[in-house]
This record gives sequence, structure tokens and C-alpha cells, in this order.
Amino acid sequence: MQTSATSTSAAPHAATSSDDHGAQQHPVGIYLKVWGLLFVLSTFSYLVDYANLQGYLRWGLILALMVAKAGLIVAVFMHMRWERLALIYAILIPPLALLVLMSLMAAEADYTFLTRLAHFR
Repeated sequence: MQTSATSTSAAPHAATSSDDHGAQQHPVGIYLKVWGLLFVLSTFSYLVDYANLQGYLRWGLILALMVAKAGLIVAVFMHMRWERLALIYAILIPPLALLVLMSLMAAEADYTFLTRLAHFR
């Protein structure tokens, strides 16, 4: 007798959870717009090479377009747009860690260079 009571009480709860999951779906239009924007940003990055830009302007534009594309992918396709803190951590922490490691390598390279200058003159 108890088994039938527990199965009937569990059934409405299961239906409610599946209805909640269905309400979290995002419209397909968002994905199509982001896909189009990614296509446009990729076209711009190819046009930077086609325009024969050189130096810091070229690399600055390529990096800016790359960061914009990565941000769109992380925000929409990885569903972090709706989680602000996770998005900030995913976008800011890896480049900051790379900058710290690069600055440590640059400091060590300067030390090595100056040490060689002092001992091999």
C-alpha cells in the first residue's frame, strides 16, 4: 500500500522538474545571431591579413578580434552569459596568469643576460 502512495507522490514532482528544465532552453535565434557575428568577426580577422597591415596595428586588431570571438563563444555557447562571476573568471584569469608568467620569464631573462655580460667580458 505504501508503494502506491510513494509512486503517486513522486510523479507530480518528476513532471515539475522536467517542465522547469524545458523552460531553461534558449531560443535558436540567439545562437544564429552569435554564429553570424562570429562569421563577421572571422571575416574581419582575415581582412586584416588581406589589407597587408603590419606591426602593432595588425597584431592588435587580430588579438582584439580573437578575444571578441572567444568571449562570444564562452558567453553564449558555454552558457556563461547568465553566470557573471564564472564569465569574468573564464575571461580574465587565464590572460592575467599568462602576463604574470611572462613577466617572471622576462625578469629571469634579464638576470641571465646581465649575469653573462658581467662574467664573459
